Amino acid sequence: MDDLHEGGMSVRREVLGDAHVDRAVAGTTDFTATFQDFITRYAWGSVWARDGLDRRTRSCVTLAVLTALHCHEELAMHVRAARRIGLTPEEIGEVLLHTAVYAGVPAANAAFKIAQGALADDEATA
Repeated sequence: MDDLHEGGMSVRREVLGDAHVDRAVAGTTDFTATFQDFITRYAWGSVWARDGLDRRTRSCVTLAVLTALHCHEELAMHVRAARRIGLTPEEIGEVLLHTAVYAGVPAANAAFKIAQGALADDEATA
């Protein structure tokens, strides 16, 4: 492995948690290996590792974009990640409310439902 991959894996673990990353790595197949390497290097090793925005801000942007694009399968994971890096449930709610103005109420409505479930799951396991 090279520095970009190793750095990306470190940031990925910091944001998403070891359990999530371990499941993703364990589930990697010959078919998905190239994609897993791509997101580790570029999403996590290049973009999330940059100094221009702190992790909290990157997380807020990620929640807003996932909401706007209706990426429901990724949203719960990133709500949990937002909590891991210090966003409060109230701050997450503010991001989703703000997103409703620009991405639409139906998108935010779905995101609130998903976020509420993810936050409840976190409370149950805490």
